[in-house]
Amino acid sequence: MTKRVYALMTSIICLLYASAGLADQPRPWETDLQAAATPIMHQIRWFEHYTLWFIVPVTLFVLALLVIVVVRFRASANPVASRVSHNSAIEIGWTLAPIVILFAIALPSFNLLNNQLEMPKADLTLKATATQWQWNYEYEGAAQPVAFDSYLLKDADRAAAGKEDRSAYPRLLAVDNEMVVPIDKTVRLLVTAAPTDVIHAFAMPAFGIKIDAVPGRLNETWFKAEREGLYYGQCSELCGKDHAFMPIAIRVVPEDKYRTWLAQAATDLPGAYKTLIASSSGPPGSPGHSDARGKVALAATMTESMPTTGLAE
Repeated sequence: MTKRVYALMTSIICLLYASAGLADQPRPWETDLQAAATPIMHQIRWFEHYTLWFIVPVTLFVLALLVIVVVRFRASANPVASRVSHNSAIEIGWTLAPIVILFAIALPSFNLLNNQLEMPKADLTLKATATQWQWNYEYEGAAQPVAFDSYLLKDADRAAAGKEDRSAYPRLLAVDNEMVVPIDKTVRLLVTAAPTDVIHAFAMPAFGIKIDAVPGRLNETWFKAEREGLYYGQCSELCGKDHAFMPIAIRVVPEDKYRTWLAQAATDLPGAYKTLIASSSGPPGSPGHSDARGKVALAATMTESMPTTGLAE
């Protein structure tokens, strides 16, 4: 009996943990940044929480000063205004305090910026080209050329694409062809826009990426996805009337599935996606995917190894 209770408790904890890690798309009433899926996003989330330790006290301190000024120095309580024009201690304090705060914020900020801009050795190079209003992806260095367009998924095409589950393929975010990348591999991403187009921006919140796609200019960034799943972003530069209908979707899969998809995509792109989706028990990022199953399996293993000495069965 006790082992069953332990199994139930451990499974619930693991499932809750798995659900919390599935922030691969915007959630209702979401107040924090999306869950990190790359090392850079881990740093961004840490830095955002770190700066709150400065922002909140400063805001409360300024609010307290305003209340004090309003209460103590109102006309009825202080009819004769003070003639004091200088206070050396206050002037030194309000000069040094911002310097110290800015210095404390600048050091980790520069470290984060350096990690974003310093390009590590890449395992894979992709090129994303933006046009009004879709993305084109090219896989550099593949044995056979792989390039395709990625459009917003229309409701009429959901059934044919096998993407009828709106929780995994949400409206206005799901696409017909996702960018597919292997897990735990460094991906170098080249971003540009068509020569006769406008400025766009490639933004993937869970990856900590937001970089402009400028006509005639090739910008680069990088990411290393740590979790399998299907992640969503959007063009984040006002690019015209259909700006809201230009989503970005990145599917992170194990390396063996990625290689199988890449080889098939060179000759049969729709078939490659169907094979990739069918190879998982559920849509990437869903509770039935391998991440959640792995945590439940781990819970079962932990339960079997729990000692029962001194516990009633």
